[in-house]
Amino acid sequence: MRILLVCLGNICRSPMAEGVLRHLAEERGIAIETDSAGTGDYHVGEAPDARAQAAMLRRGLDISDLRARQFVQADFDRFDLLLAMDAENLRNMRRLAPSPEHASKAMLIMEHAPAHALREVPDPYFGGDEGFDAVYDMLTLACGNLLDRVHG
Repeated sequence: MRILLVCLGNICRSPMAEGVLRHLAEERGIAIETDSAGTGDYHVGEAPDARAQAAMLRRGLDISDLRARQFVQADFDRFDLLLAMDAENLRNMRRLAPSPEHASKAMLIMEHAPAHALREVPDPYFGGDEGFDAVYDMLTLACGNLLDRVHG
């Protein structure tokens, strides 16, 4: 299975989601391919935000190898599932879908965490470390549930 994680700039939420997902999959022995992208081109080629990297490192996860890239229409063909962090990015992704079938592959990541109060992962970029920690917790819940569903 190939899964793409998508946010706006691809330096905070989506690389964190990719790091969490690949770690949990490896831990569970589930073979998946992950990637992340941003609907905007603001940070193409950049490493994840230092605060995102620090939040992940506090949990023993290193995402320093990831580099931001922009979401493109071809991603609909390359990936089985495309997970957006929020509704605005989901709308922007679906606008690029070549068909309704392709668009149906895109959904909010928090749809995999129905018990959580939030449907969207808030962007921690303009806040402090606590925002990145909250995002990590949300992503861990959603990614864990996703893998339960995919592998179970």
